[in-house]
Amino acid sequence: MGLVSQVVQDGGRHVIGVIPKTLMPRELIGKTVEVKVVADMHQRKPEMARKFVAFITLPGGYGTLDELLEVISWVQLGIHDKPVGLLNVDGYYNLLLSFINKAVEEGFISPNSCQIIVSSPTATELVEKLEEYDPGHERVTSKLNWETQQQLVR
Repeated sequence: MGLVSQVVQDGGRHVIGVIPKTLMPRELIGKTVEVKVVADMHQRKPEMARKFVAFITLPGGYGTLDELLEVISWVQLGIHDKPVGLLNVDGYYNLLLSFINKAVEEGFISPNSCQIIVSSPTATELVEKLEEYDPGHERVTSKLNWETQQQLVR
């Protein structure tokens, strides 16, 4: 993430890093313009969601998948209508997208909910698609807000 944030910053954009306090000693903060320290991963997600206009997921591991699936769930719940982008570099997420298609075929995910994920193999194409994003999917519940969501978690 350090390299990505540096490239974004070099391109003239503002970068905000949101990191749990316990990970500070292990992670390289680099030259991000702003670092927001939160107590834990549970506070990290809503903090990121409040501040940003879209989510872009790069290839990653368990933590990345956890965050990706949670922001997708939040779209279904009406907590946000922000686009969720998947940077599918060299087909990294092809199996995940196939799994989602299988879940649609089996009736676990509605076909309309496939629109939540915007996927592309290149960053330029992905940003273009995200700019055209229309949240035309159905929600599972009526629109919630962040405060309601936090109360439900507690």
